[in-house]
Amino acid sequence: MIKELKHPILIHKLNTIRDISTPREKLRNLLSEIAIFMVYEALKDTPLNERDIDIWTGKERFGFLNEESVVFIPILRAGLPMLEGALKVVPNALSGFLAIKRDEETLASKVYYSRLPSLEGKTAIILDPMLATGGTLEVALREILSLNPLRTFSLHIISSPEGVKRIQDSFPEHKLFVVKIDKGLNSKGFIIPGLGDMGDRLFS
Repeated sequence: MIKELKHPILIHKLNTIRDISTPREKLRNLLSEIAIFMVYEALKDTPLNERDIDIWTGKERFGFLNEESVVFIPILRAGLPMLEGALKVVPNALSGFLAIKRDEETLASKVYYSRLPSLEGKTAIILDPMLATGGTLEVALREILSLNPLRTFSLHIISSPEGVKRIQDSFPEHKLFVVKIDKGLNSKGFIIPGLGDMGDRLFS
């Protein structure tokens, strides 16, 4: 249920994000670019629906992705640049939005904004650069699964082993796609070596 991509190009882009001297505009572009690669990987086993189209020799039947069966759900704020990249791959996909805040003392996560389309029978893909403690993703999945999607994926640039285990234990059917699993968490629940506070780095 977890796929660690480890592609050299993605690792190169990830490590450019780690560099604290990388400016905000470049950070946003890198997250968007990585998301493009990850969406291709996540959807590679998606069946196509055949329909007739007009081509230069007449009518012919070909397979097409049902784009509106895909719903991208960025976790605000840091997931927004990933949405830009994801929509370049599947431009007619639907989008939903979740804002989840983690208490820095207790590390507990809580939804404070939810705007989701109908997910019945759809593929819900959560976009969040980091999977740290797993608390944010756990809360997001409970919110999303209440709407009966066909399947759920999440795309993360980095994750911690602790976060991966938490999601594996609680949601064995959920599929995780990550570029790199980092060493672990510090006492404040931040990934080491990690990326720092991605929301602040992107938008503050």
